[in-house]
Amino acid sequence: MLKFLKNFWNDEKGQSMSEYGLILALVAVVAIATLTVLGTNIMEMFQNIADSIAQ
Repeated sequence: MLKFLKNFWNDEKGQSMSEYGLILALVAVVAIATLTVLGTNIMEMFQNIADSIAQ
């Protein structure tokens, strides 16, 4: 039983999958934040163009 617990504790097979998950989550957060900021700026730019055309 002790040998099984030592092997279970030292097993790192699932470690890389969780690291990939954390990296994917970080990339998603950065992408959402970037699109939110850029989306607002682009929307304002197009609104200014539309207002200029409407005059």
